[in-house]
Amino acid sequence: MNNKQINFNTARFITSAPDINQMPADSGIEIAFAGRSNAGKSSALNTITQQKSLARTSKTPGRTQLINVFELSEGKRLIDLPGYGYAKVPEEMKLKWQQALSVYLQQRESLKGLVVLMDIRHPLKDIDQQLLQWASESNLPVLALLTKCDKLKPGPRKSEVLRVREAVTVFGGDIRVESFSSLKGLGLDRAREILSEWLLQDDEPAADAK
Repeated sequence: MNNKQINFNTARFITSAPDINQMPADSGIEIAFAGRSNAGKSSALNTITQQKSLARTSKTPGRTQLINVFELSEGKRLIDLPGYGYAKVPEEMKLKWQQALSVYLQQRESLKGLVVLMDIRHPLKDIDQQLLQWASESNLPVLALLTKCDKLKPGPRKSEVLRVREAVTVFGGDIRVESFSSLKGLGLDRAREILSEWLLQDDEPAADAK
Protein backbone atom coordinates (compact mmCIF):
# COMPACT_ATOMS: atom_id res chain seq x y z
CA MET A 1 0.00 0.00 0.00
CA ASN A 2 1.17 3.52 -0.77
CA ASN A 3 2.15 5.21 2.50
CA LYS A 4 2.34 8.69 0.98
CA GLN A 5 -0.02 11.29 2.39
CA ILE A 6 -2.01 13.86 0.50
CA ASN A 7 -1.58 17.46 1.64
CA PHE A 8 -5.22 18.30 2.36
CA ASN A 9 -4.35 21.88 3.32
CA THR A 10 -4.02 22.74 -0.38
CA ALA A 11 -7.77 22.30 -0.96
CA ARG A 12 -9.37 25.18 -2.80
CA PHE A 13 -12.92 25.86 -3.88
CA ILE A 14 -13.52 25.35 -7.61
CA THR A 15 -17.26 25.54 -8.21
CA SER A 16 -20.79 24.93 -6.94
CA ALA A 17 -22.90 22.90 -9.35
CA PRO A 18 -26.68 22.37 -9.22
CA ASP A 19 -26.27 19.02 -10.97
CA ILE A 20 -23.74 16.62 -12.48
CA ASN A 21 -23.83 18.34 -15.90
CA GLN A 22 -22.20 21.48 -14.54
CA MET A 23 -19.39 19.74 -12.66
CA PRO A 24 -15.74 19.64 -13.83
CA ALA A 25 -14.71 17.01 -16.38
CA ASP A 26 -15.30 13.44 -15.17
CA SER A 27 -11.64 12.42 -14.88
CA GLY A 28 -9.11 11.90 -12.11
CA ILE A 29 -10.21 10.87 -8.61
CA GLU A 30 -13.02 12.27 -6.49
CA ILE A 31 -13.95 11.49 -2.91
CA ALA A 32 -17.49 12.52 -1.99
CA PHE A 33 -18.76 13.54 1.44
CA ALA A 34 -22.41 12.74 2.15
CA GLY A 35 -24.51 12.87 5.28
CA ARG A 36 -27.63 14.07 6.97
CA SER A 37 -27.76 17.84 7.16
CA ASN A 38 -26.94 17.91 10.89
CA ALA A 39 -24.13 15.33 10.82
CA GLY A 40 -21.33 17.92 10.80
CA LYS A 41 -20.25 17.39 7.19
CA SER A 42 -18.97 20.93 6.54
CA SER A 43 -17.13 20.99 9.87
CA ALA A 44 -15.45 17.67 9.04
CA LEU A 45 -14.29 18.97 5.64
CA ASN A 46 -12.91 22.11 7.26
CA THR A 47 -11.07 20.05 9.89
CA ILE A 48 -9.59 17.59 7.39
CA THR A 49 -8.30 20.45 5.21
CA GLN A 50 -7.35 22.64 8.21
CA GLN A 51 -9.30 25.52 6.67
CA LYS A 52 -11.90 27.13 8.88
CA SER A 53 -14.19 28.33 6.11
CA LEU A 54 -13.52 26.03 3.15
CA ALA A 55 -16.95 24.42 3.45
CA ARG A 56 -19.52 26.82 4.84
CA THR A 57 -20.99 25.78 8.15
CA SER A 58 -24.41 27.06 9.07
CA LYS A 59 -26.57 27.27 12.17
CA THR A 60 -29.39 26.12 9.89
CA PRO A 61 -28.63 22.60 8.61
CA GLY A 62 -29.61 22.00 5.01
CA ARG A 63 -28.19 25.21 3.55
CA THR A 64 -25.86 23.31 1.23
CA GLN A 65 -28.12 22.93 -1.80
CA LEU A 66 -25.40 22.53 -4.42
CA ILE A 67 -22.61 20.06 -5.16
CA ASN A 68 -19.48 21.90 -3.99
CA VAL A 69 -16.18 20.95 -5.61
CA PHE A 70 -12.78 21.41 -3.94
CA GLU A 71 -9.51 20.64 -5.72
CA LEU A 72 -6.48 19.32 -3.81
CA SER A 73 -4.21 19.06 -6.85
CA GLU A 74 -4.76 18.38 -10.53
CA GLY A 75 -7.12 15.41 -10.90
CA LYS A 76 -7.75 15.01 -7.15
CA ARG A 77 -10.95 16.48 -5.70
CA LEU A 78 -13.14 16.45 -2.61
CA ILE A 79 -16.87 16.78 -3.23
CA ASP A 80 -19.32 18.20 -0.69
CA LEU A 81 -22.72 16.74 -1.58
CA PRO A 82 -26.03 18.33 -0.55
CA GLY A 83 -27.08 17.35 2.97
CA TYR A 84 -30.06 15.04 3.07
CA GLY A 85 -33.00 14.37 5.34
CA TYR A 86 -33.50 17.75 7.01
CA ALA A 87 -37.15 18.12 8.00
CA LYS A 88 -37.51 21.91 7.57
CA VAL A 89 -36.57 21.89 3.89
CA PRO A 90 -39.58 22.08 1.50
CA GLU A 91 -40.42 18.65 0.08
CA GLU A 92 -39.94 19.75 -3.53
CA MET A 93 -36.44 21.03 -2.78
CA LYS A 94 -35.61 17.89 -0.82
CA LEU A 95 -36.58 15.69 -3.77
CA LYS A 96 -34.53 17.84 -6.13
CA TRP A 97 -31.43 17.45 -3.92
CA GLN A 98 -31.93 13.72 -3.59
CA GLN A 99 -32.22 13.38 -7.35
CA ALA A 100 -28.98 15.32 -7.91
CA LEU A 101 -27.29 13.19 -5.25
CA SER A 102 -28.54 9.95 -6.79
CA VAL A 103 -27.45 10.87 -10.33
CA TYR A 104 -23.99 11.91 -9.14
CA LEU A 105 -23.42 8.75 -7.11
CA GLN A 106 -24.54 6.45 -9.90
CA GLN A 107 -23.01 8.11 -12.95
CA ARG A 108 -19.76 9.77 -11.89
CA GLU A 109 -16.85 7.66 -13.17
CA SER A 110 -14.18 9.55 -11.21
CA LEU A 111 -15.90 8.83 -7.88
CA LYS A 112 -13.56 6.42 -6.07
CA GLY A 113 -14.69 6.64 -2.46
CA LEU A 114 -17.57 7.84 -0.32
CA VAL A 115 -17.40 9.35 3.16
CA VAL A 116 -20.72 8.91 4.97
CA LEU A 117 -20.98 11.14 8.03
CA MET A 118 -23.31 10.16 10.87
CA ASP A 119 -23.74 11.67 14.32
CA ILE A 120 -22.30 9.01 16.66
CA ARG A 121 -25.37 9.42 18.88
CA HIS A 122 -27.81 8.74 16.00
CA PRO A 123 -26.10 6.54 13.39
CA LEU A 124 -27.59 4.33 10.68
CA LYS A 125 -30.83 6.16 9.97
CA ASP A 126 -32.80 4.69 7.06
CA ILE A 127 -31.30 7.04 4.50
CA ASP A 128 -27.76 6.33 5.77
CA GLN A 129 -28.40 2.63 5.33
CA GLN A 130 -29.72 3.16 1.79
CA LEU A 131 -26.50 4.99 0.93
CA LEU A 132 -24.33 2.22 2.40
CA GLN A 133 -26.32 -0.42 0.54
CA TRP A 134 -25.98 1.44 -2.75
CA ALA A 135 -22.22 1.97 -2.27
CA SER A 136 -21.71 -1.71 -1.52
CA GLU A 137 -23.64 -2.76 -4.61
CA SER A 138 -21.55 -0.33 -6.68
CA ASN A 139 -18.26 -1.69 -5.25
CA LEU A 140 -17.48 1.78 -3.89
CA PRO A 141 -15.36 1.86 -0.72
CA VAL A 142 -16.91 3.74 2.19
CA LEU A 143 -15.51 5.52 5.22
CA ALA A 144 -18.31 5.87 7.75
CA LEU A 145 -17.28 8.70 10.07
CA LEU A 146 -19.15 8.78 13.38
CA THR A 147 -19.01 12.52 14.03
CA LYS A 148 -19.30 14.54 17.23
CA CYS A 149 -17.63 11.68 19.11
CA ASP A 150 -16.42 14.15 21.77
CA LYS A 151 -20.02 14.09 23.01
CA LEU A 152 -19.40 10.56 24.36
CA LYS A 153 -16.90 9.38 26.95
CA PRO A 154 -14.14 7.06 25.61
CA GLY A 155 -15.83 3.85 26.79
CA PRO A 156 -19.27 4.43 25.19
CA ARG A 157 -17.56 5.91 22.13
CA LYS A 158 -15.55 2.74 21.54
CA SER A 159 -18.61 0.56 22.14
CA GLU A 160 -20.64 2.51 19.60
CA VAL A 161 -17.91 2.25 16.95
CA LEU A 162 -17.79 -1.53 17.49
CA ARG A 163 -21.58 -1.77 17.35
CA VAL A 164 -21.77 0.14 14.07
CA ARG A 165 -18.89 -1.90 12.60
CA GLU A 166 -20.85 -5.04 13.37
CA ALA A 167 -24.09 -3.56 11.98
CA VAL A 168 -22.62 -2.57 8.61
CA THR A 169 -21.36 -6.08 7.89
CA VAL A 170 -24.85 -6.87 6.52
CA PHE A 171 -24.08 -4.62 3.53
CA GLY A 172 -20.90 -6.46 2.58
CA GLY A 173 -18.42 -4.39 0.61
CA ASP A 174 -15.56 -2.26 1.89
CA ILE A 175 -17.00 -0.15 4.72
CA ARG A 176 -14.67 1.20 7.38
CA VAL A 177 -16.11 2.79 10.50
CA GLU A 178 -14.17 5.36 12.55
CA SER A 179 -15.04 7.93 15.21
CA PHE A 180 -14.40 11.61 14.48
CA SER A 181 -14.61 14.96 16.21
CA SER A 182 -14.13 18.23 14.34
CA LEU A 183 -14.06 20.07 17.66
CA LYS A 184 -11.28 18.00 19.24
CA GLY A 185 -9.54 16.65 16.13
CA LEU A 186 -10.19 13.07 17.23
CA GLY A 187 -9.86 10.58 14.38
CA LEU A 188 -8.35 13.18 12.04
CA ASP A 189 -5.14 11.28 11.27
CA ARG A 190 -7.01 8.06 10.55
CA ALA A 191 -9.49 9.83 8.25
CA ARG A 192 -6.67 11.51 6.32
CA GLU A 193 -4.84 8.19 6.03
CA ILE A 194 -7.85 6.45 4.42
CA LEU A 195 -8.61 9.38 2.10
CA SER A 196 -4.94 9.50 1.02
CA GLU A 197 -5.07 5.79 0.23
CA TRP A 198 -8.04 6.34 -2.10
CA LEU A 199 -6.69 9.51 -3.71
CA LEU A 200 -3.28 7.99 -4.42
CA GLN A 201 -4.51 4.65 -5.81
CA ASP A 202 -3.61 5.60 -9.39
CA ASP A 203 -0.13 6.65 -8.26
CA GLU A 204 0.84 3.21 -6.99
CA PRO A 205 3.41 1.28 -9.06
CA ALA A 206 2.22 -1.84 -10.83
CA ALA A 207 2.50 -5.05 -8.80
CA ASP A 208 5.05 -6.59 -11.17
CA ALA A 209 7.31 -3.52 -10.87
CA LYS A 210 8.42 -4.36 -7.31
